Amino acid sequence: MGGKVTITALKYPDIPHYEWKGELLEKTEDYVLVHCKPGRRLKHYTKEATFTVNNTSLEYFSLKEWFTVAMEIQQGKVLSYYCNVAKPSVLNEDNISFVDLDLDLVKQNNKKWQVIDQEEFEVNSSTYNYPFELKEAAIQALEELMGKVENKEFPFVENPLEGLTL
Repeated sequence: MGGKVTITALKYPDIPHYEWKGELLEKTEDYVLVHCKPGRRLKHYTKEATFTVNNTSLEYFSLKEWFTVAMEIQQGKVLSYYCNVAKPSVLNEDNISFVDLDLDLVKQNNKKWQVIDQEEFEVNSSTYNYPFELKEAAIQALEELMGKVENKEFPFVENPLEGLTL
């Protein structure tokens, strides 16, 4: 693989939120894995700012399920997880995009999993006029995501880096 890709996070329905670049590692009919190197630039449209991200991450974009996962990597191990509840990602040539639905499931190093941004979800549901069905799908997706973590389904396995060259 090895091609460069641009990742675009959108707010509902398709408003640019933030964007960064990575290297395509693996593509299946179910998901895409991207390696993001330290020093990458993250353009944050909502905040009208550009930030430099100085960590290494392995990023998982489901093409069928309602979530994305960013795994911070340090010394060959996953240090933390940041999961967005999002509509299924879309891959078009060298761009991956997804609609971020605000609810997040995170795990910092040596801490327990926690749901964050529930208040943001409620505020944005109103601000962006989420249809009732979209809100229900996001809540259901969060429950399914927590089940994947509990059942140690990929990418929440013991060593998601196994077999990958970063």
